[in-house]
Amino acid sequence: MSIFSKIKSAIFGEKGPLGSGHFGTPKADAPAPAPQTTAAQPAPTPTPAAPTPQAAPAAPAQAVDVEAVLSGIASKKGSDLNWRTSIVDLMKLLDLDSSLDNRKELATELGYTGAKDGSAEMNMWLIKAVMRELAKNGGTVPANLKD
Repeated sequence: MSIFSKIKSAIFGEKGPLGSGHFGTPKADAPAPAPQTTAAQPAPTPTPAAPTPQAAPAAPAQAVDVEAVLSGIASKKGSDLNWRTSIVDLMKLLDLDSSLDNRKELATELGYTGAKDGSAEMNMWLIKAVMRELAKNGGTVPANLKD
């Protein structure tokens, strides 16, 4: 799993508000389908030229307020990490390895073209890029966090 996928999953998925984990709310299971009866019923006539809908990209069913989720995680943990401006703090908040190697991998995933040396420039670019990608994937992110 890519580093960004781990970040996204921690916010949207298993550890986020749409799953179990940080918020302690289990995922709602889909209701069981009603049993089908096999009584003699006429077979439905197929309708031609009805296009099959394509599956949507893997994004949350509803927009997730990224800032609220991360603030909630920080509050629950009693954390004072500066996740809004620090990629290292964001990764720590989400219990992810914030090592330089992982940040280099994340930089490569997100298309960073500068020196992957852990500089302030790289890290500031990463936090903004992560927020932009979260927004593209169904998150609601305030403009000041992604610009």
